[in-house]
Amino acid sequence: MIHPSAEVYSEVIGVNTSIWQFAVVMEDAKIGADCNIGSHVFIENNVSIGDRVTIKNGAMLFEGLTIADECFIGPGVVFTNDLYPRSERVETKRSVISEISIEKGVSIGANSTIRAGILIGEYSLIGAGAMVTKDVPPFSLVLGNPGKIVGTVDKNGEVVSRLARE
Repeated sequence: MIHPSAEVYSEVIGVNTSIWQFAVVMEDAKIGADCNIGSHVFIENNVSIGDRVTIKNGAMLFEGLTIADECFIGPGVVFTNDLYPRSERVETKRSVISEISIEKGVSIGANSTIRAGILIGEYSLIGAGAMVTKDVPPFSLVLGNPGKIVGTVDKNGEVVSRLARE
């Protein structure tokens, strides 16, 4: 199901995937099966999304992002892709696209920002509003700005352990 007000230019959309109103999916994006793409989501070229992924309203997915199967991306999440962003009109452009990889089963809370060049390990849980600036090992619980690993979670997102406060 693609809402009539969505702008979907990609032909690589899996079966049973829903794309809601005012979402934009660029031509070279790939979206797997059984996904739910919320309203006002932007998916740029060279973004790859696995199967059974939920992307909530207002998320911004820029070039170089790979999201594995069964991930949850909360509302307003932003994935950056350039460590040295400059306008295309600037003569001394130093822009370099840095890929982001989100492994299977990751959940990212509302209004989080994921810095360019990051790997988030499988089943990790990123709390709402976190600013992730470093790679995240599998099964980690990350909170804050900058994001810090404060514990571990299981496959269901239940907290297994909390690190002692320093």
